[in-house]
Formats: sequence, structure tokens, C-alpha cells
Amino acid sequence: MATDFPAGTATGPRVLRPDDWDSWYDTLIRAFGGVPESPEERELWNALTEFDRSLGVWEDGTCVGTAGAFSFRLTVPGGACVPTAGVTMVGVAATHRRRGVLTSMMRRQLDDVRSWGEPLAVLTASEPAIYGRFGYAAATFGLSAEIDTARVRLSVPAGSDDVRLRYAAPADVLDVCEGVYARLVPSRPGMLARRPGWERLGVLDPESERDGASPLQCVVAERGGEVAGYARFRVKLGWGEAGHNGTVVLDDLAALDPETEGALWRFLFGIDLTTTLSVQGRPADDAWQYQVSDIRRCRARSRDTLYVRLVDLGAALEARTYQAPVDVVFEVEDDFCPWNAGRWRLSGDAKGASCARTTEAADLALSVRELGAVYLGGVSLGALAAAGRVRELRAGALSEAAVGFGSTVTPWLPHGF
Repeated sequence: MATDFPAGTATGPRVLRPDDWDSWYDTLIRAFGGVPESPEERELWNALTEFDRSLGVWEDGTCVGTAGAFSFRLTVPGGACVPTAGVTMVGVAATHRRRGVLTSMMRRQLDDVRSWGEPLAVLTASEPAIYGRFGYAAATFGLSAEIDTARVRLSVPAGSDDVRLRYAAPADVLDVCEGVYARLVPSRPGMLARRPGWERLGVLDPESERDGASPLQCVVAERGGEVAGYARFRVKLGWGEAGHNGTVVLDDLAALDPETEGALWRFLFGIDLTTTLSVQGRPADDAWQYQVSDIRRCRARSRDTLYVRLVDLGAALEARTYQAPVDVVFEVEDDFCPWNAGRWRLSGDAKGASCARTTEAADLALSVRELGAVYLGGVSLGALAAAGRVRELRAGALSEAAVGFGSTVTPWLPHGF
């Protein structure tokens, strides 16, 4: 692939100016098929855009490339929320493929992220094959299912009957729902601590994206007089020769305790005139899987969600804890961010960690992609070694590190960006 722009007036990536946003965003929309978004969506993304963290490439006054980075804090194993660049809105005009436009934006962006002091960059990949060459790797996976609620029974924890459920307009309870979400953020790796304004994403409800279903509905769960959870969903009615066969489409569900969570799932299973509950992008360890009477009739499946890139390797590995003691020397390859390449000694346990350069003999050899994959604890170093992507140089080092990098809670990305 070419690494330079074509001859002419094309310029390298520059920071986005507010008066360029419309043409910049139109370039992005075209790169993703050209289907226009609703005015509500466009307005929201304009409001959320961080202009000083967004880049564009222009040629002859026309935008031909886009890339942005949101300011997030990402929960890592141990509960710390680490400053993280949420890479987003990446697109290149089809007329400018294979000219180095994307590479130039990724190069500038990772340099910027490093200068901002953010040790991590994350993204969701429309085409996963693209981002591996820039050091990103799939680190979390989302659970989806089509649950046959006419045949599958759900057993919920004792105490779920004490939970009070009530309908509420989604916008009217936005603050209390966001409060529930915020309390959950430190409890699971991969969750995003959001800046103000992001809560609006949860109630964005353009008619064009309902696919015949109802407007967004919300049920709030209360326990002991306090809001302890919520579910946002739509209902798509359907009828066949045997009668109703509607579908509940779950948009979001959050709960502070197992009893509240069980009450919300039981409610979704029992909505009138429906026989299917459609679930997308849930945590891979969601409890309902172990409460159903027949998991096969749930048609559960998994898909990659969050891709992680260690920008400052030492700071990133020091930011998390390790569920078992680890003392290992990594030989790391990183062609795109060479400041990460070389040998690093990681020493850590459940209380904290240190990671610094060393001249000691290496115990494990791998690339920065493998470290990104295992960083949140959802991918096993052992599995990557079996795939030929990690080499053990000291006997026993692999099993020691693999246990330490694990997580008792499966990492999860709660929403896209």
C-alpha cells in the first residue's frame, strides 16, 4: 500500500474546525454507505464530537478522510478507570483508497494519544482486518441471543419478588438510569465512564431504526424505595396462523443486584403477545444463561466488540491489577509504535503492579496486539500461545502470566461509540 498522498494539494491530517464539521461528517456517512441519519442522531454526534481530538484529510478543499477520539475512562481489572481514547468516526473516501490516508490518520492519532498521556486507545471495528496492522486486537465479546420465551422458562433468584417495576418515559428517568450505570462502571472491565451528554445516546429513538417495532419503552426497577435497575426495550408485534408471535427487542438492561436483574429479565420474558426476546451485545457471562430451562432454544452466539491498543505499554500494564502474582519479562514487537518495542519486566499482583524496561532475558515473546487482546482479562494468553501468537521462552512463564492476566468478571463493552 502506498504511504504517501497523491501529487496535488492533499494535506496531512489536521485538527477539525467547527465550521468543517458538516462536510467532514458527510464524508464519514458516505464511507459507511451514504444512508443519511436522522436529524436527532446527527445533532447528537455533532454535540459529542471533540473537535480538538478529531482529524481530517482534505484535498482541493474536499474532505477525503476522517478520524476522531472521544475522551473516555475505561475500567480495567482491579477497578481503576484509566484515561482512554475512544477511536471513532474513521472513514476514507472510496476515491482515495490505497494512498496512505488511513495510515497517516492512525499515525497522527496514536502520536496525539501518547502526547495526551492516555495509555490506551480502543475502538469498535466495522472491518476487523483493517486495524490489526495498527496494533489493535479484539479484547471483549458480546453475547447475542434469540430466546424462545414461549418454551423457555426462567428461574430467578429468591428476593426477585420484592422488586417493584414501573413503566416510565425513557427521557423522564434518564438521570436515575445514568446513575445506575455509573455505579456499575467500576465493577466490570471494559465499561466506559462517560462524559456528560453521553446518556442521551441511550434514549436516541429515530423511527427509521425501529424496523417496525414500537417506540423505545422503559421499565424502572425499585428495591427498598430506591432505583436499582432499568430495562429499555421495544416491542415488535407479529401474527401467524397459530396466533401472536411478537418479539421483545432489548436495548439496554442494568441492575445493581442479582434480584433486581432477575426481576427485569422475568418481566421481559413475560410481555404479552410476544414469543421471542431478542438480545444483542450483552456480557458473555450474563446470568440469565444459567437461569433458563433450555439454553439451546436461546440460540446464543458471540461476536467481537471492543478492540484494545496499548499506546503506553508500561503505564497500561501498571494501571491494572493481576488476580495472581506475576513476574515476567516480555519481548514485545510493535512496529507502528516503536516506543513500546523491546523488553519489559512486569511484576504485579492483586494490590498493584510495576512495569519497566529491562535487559533481563525474556520469558515470553509476543506483539503489542497480543497484550491488547489479553489486557482486560477476556482472552487467554494460553489460547494465543496455542494459536502460535505467543512464544514461551522460559518454562512455566506462560501459565504464570495467563493466570495473572485473567479476570473473575468477563469484560464487556456496554455500547458502541
